[in-house]
Amino acid sequence: MKKYLVPILGLLLLALPVLALADDAAPAMTADTVQTNLNFVWTLIAAFLVFLMQAGFAAVESGFTRAKNACNILMKNMMDFSVGSLAFWAIGFGLMFGTSNGLFGTTDFFFSGATGADAPWNYAFWMFQVVFAATAATIISGAVAERTKFSAYMVYSVFVSALIYPIFGGWAWGGLYHGGGWLEHLGFIDFAGSTVVHSIGGWLALAGAIVVGPRIGKFDKSGNVKPIPGHNIPLAGLGVFLLWFGWFGFNPGSTTTGDSSIAIIAVTTNLAAAAGAVSAMCATWLKYGKADVGMTLNGALAGLVAITAGCANVSPLSAVIIGAIAGVLVLYSVLFFDKIKIDDPVGAVSVHGVCGAWGTLAAGLFDSAGFSLHTVGVQLLGIGTAFVWALGTGLILFKLIDLTIGMRVGKEEELSGLDFIEHGATAYPDFQTVHFGAMFAPDEK
Repeated sequence: MKKYLVPILGLLLLALPVLALADDAAPAMTADTVQTNLNFVWTLIAAFLVFLMQAGFAAVESGFTRAKNACNILMKNMMDFSVGSLAFWAIGFGLMFGTSNGLFGTTDFFFSGATGADAPWNYAFWMFQVVFAATAATIISGAVAERTKFSAYMVYSVFVSALIYPIFGGWAWGGLYHGGGWLEHLGFIDFAGSTVVHSIGGWLALAGAIVVGPRIGKFDKSGNVKPIPGHNIPLAGLGVFLLWFGWFGFNPGSTTTGDSSIAIIAVTTNLAAAAGAVSAMCATWLKYGKADVGMTLNGALAGLVAITAGCANVSPLSAVIIGAIAGVLVLYSVLFFDKIKIDDPVGAVSVHGVCGAWGTLAAGLFDSAGFSLHTVGVQLLGIGTAFVWALGTGLILFKLIDLTIGMRVGKEEELSGLDFIEHGATAYPDFQTVHFGAMFAPDEK
């Protein structure tokens, strides 16, 4: 061993000057540098959590619908993110966050503004924003499920991600980048998107459901509702848990800052979801004598949607109240849309549109900074603007698609299921999934 000691010591002595130079060349790690790096990491982790919500939506929607359409649901959730990402990169981001002319952005198309020293942060910011755009687009999928042409879905996913969502988003959030929207200048509170993301998606879903019409067999000749059960409620439940988990990126991630502020936002988010699930369960138990599984799952989502606007500016107690009201509201909203013969297989309009509006109003009503009629008025203005914008543009878009390529598949295609007709696939090849005689009354075959 001793014969190796001298050579080893010699090599260490030779290496010391190199190590010293390397140490001198390394920049000093300051507190600001550490914080900046943490902001990057937190924002991107949050973006990845929100991306996981696409899997949650796919599971919820396929579980709440019939087995013969499960592949179609998966394809729609896959493609609204894929097509939507490209559309948002090319057009949507610029309209939403580019230098504004007062109504929409006019720069940063094809993400051309991501240059210079700020380019790395711009990329992180874009990644966080594109998953939000995808969330707004994918909400529509469930409301028009089981009877919509896949080609029609592809077309309107492009327009939602490129135009409809970004323009309203710029009005509320444009100042986060190069823009500046008129709603945010008024003091509109929507921290993570109860209205910007969820109500916009929900009202677009309403427009789509109106244009495409109800599924065959949903309403009888007298107008009575005939339940069409989903084929896999455990899958839907797993989807809700994935969405709940992803929401910890959705809401706390909207700080885009890795600091202590994310703690209270995580707490309010979780409490509202829990309160929504409990209140929805209790409401169905009292109304029907049984604790309904599907509505309890939607109650959790309703609470999450409702707290998204005010998650950073309400107390934990207020979060419980907001979520509990949302859990009851979603039940009666679903019943209302059934009554007026709007067929929404997964309750997307009620969960996202109605409860998003409630949560946006609640962000003003329960503002920790104090109650203000002005704030409540601005919140109502934002809610109303979102409804008119999304429902109006949605009806125009879906009607134009219907008049050109058509929104709805034919009767035989709908009865057979969209999986094989649209994709040449089946989710459960070893099981019988369609039996028309058992599924439909004689006058509906």
